[in-house]
Amino acid sequence: MRRRDFLGVLGGAAAVWPLAARAQQGRVPKIGFLYPGNATASVSRIAAFREGLRSAGFPDDQVELVARSADGDPKRVASMAAELINLKVDVLIPTSPIAVQAVRDSTIPIVAFDLETDPVGSGLVASLSHPGGNVTGVFFDFPSFTMKWMELLKEAIPQLANVVVLWDPATGAVQKTAVETAAGILKVQLSIIEVRAATDLDSAFAVAAQRAPDALLMLSSPLFGTNPKRIADFTLRYKLPAVTLFPDVARAGVLMAYGANLFDAFRQCGVLAAKVLRGAKPAELPIELPAKFELVVNLKTARILGLSLPSGVLLRADEVIE
Repeated sequence: MRRRDFLGVLGGAAAVWPLAARAQQGRVPKIGFLYPGNATASVSRIAAFREGLRSAGFPDDQVELVARSADGDPKRVASMAAELINLKVDVLIPTSPIAVQAVRDSTIPIVAFDLETDPVGSGLVASLSHPGGNVTGVFFDFPSFTMKWMELLKEAIPQLANVVVLWDPATGAVQKTAVETAAGILKVQLSIIEVRAATDLDSAFAVAAQRAPDALLMLSSPLFGTNPKRIADFTLRYKLPAVTLFPDVARAGVLMAYGANLFDAFRQCGVLAAKVLRGAKPAELPIELPAKFELVVNLKTARILGLSLPSGVLLRADEVIE
């Protein structure tokens, strides 16, 4: 098996599963972590997830974590999901819509990390407070957040009239619909470019630059969130003022990011997984929203792009990169 197909089995020292071990005495519980983005980025996310497990009473030597990363290739997700299911893990942690869809029919308890799907509207759960099925997890109320992105762009670039949007169709239509609605309210013209795999990034940014937009909006997807340096380099090369969900992308050089603190959200996911390991049913565990959000503004990039950002944007920022 190639290294990128198998990020690793983390933990693994023999231990007795506390509390829930009576049903499977002497067996270390096993968690399957399915990540469609690149393996390098998944390391920090797994570390945050592990931190959540530890805070909930599962030290590293009392749980085995089996991770699979598709390295930005959506065609590999289904086979990796099947592999984790065949390993008979005790809990599945699919991250992103494509991973959730790949495992949703499994009878294994699912704790999802999904920042793009409306869990109720998509039929994954009956309600946020009582999921009612085999899925719980950390989800993001994206439609109401999209307007904040567009308003932030409008404030940063008052002459904003046309925006190119990069959208990964594997994340579903919720984001696309939401951004179209927000653009209509703010009287901004949109041009949407589909990005289906990491190999599409070069051509997508080249096409975006050809359309000469006032700004670029990257909708939430592991394709963008797990390639911060590469994404930032594209926006700087083509001089595109850009906003994204992922703070690390702004730290790498993109103009702005406003979104969930991913590592805190992965810790939340780890705490939920610990509850399932102790016997809680996903049907009875309320869906959680990310608890912490960040606005990161890269003032260095603004100067490179010749933009003078208003003080209102800078004062609201949690982090300003000089």
